[in-house]
Amino acid sequence: MAPSTTTFTATYTNSTDLSPSFTLTKDVPTTTSTHSSTSSSSSEEMTTSDRAKYLHELRQIAATFQDDINRELTQRMEEDNKRAGQNGGGDQSKGKEAEAKEEENYGEEVVEEDE
Repeated sequence: MAPSTTTFTATYTNSTDLSPSFTLTKDVPTTTSTHSSTSSSSSEEMTTSDRAKYLHELRQIAATFQDDINRELTQRMEEDNKRAGQNGGGDQSKGKEAEAKEEENYGEEVVEEDE
């Protein structure tokens, strides 16, 4: 009997339509145990070693999936920046300062302070 899988899907849609949306999918095994629906699950539970192996595989798949998503988003961000540079073409130093500030605060929620 082939191992059963679940498909994880990540979809990105850009609200500004500058970059095309994308969808990534990854097949993930549901378990390494092979029970039939009529068998008693208590007598055929996964061993601790099997569970540890399965969780290790899931962590690797999740890390790979995250890397794929980050690569796609970075590529789109670079394309958007190139387009903005071609269209705006104005003061490049302000853009570089804003980009440096974005990089510094990447992944953090930034609350603007009142002056």
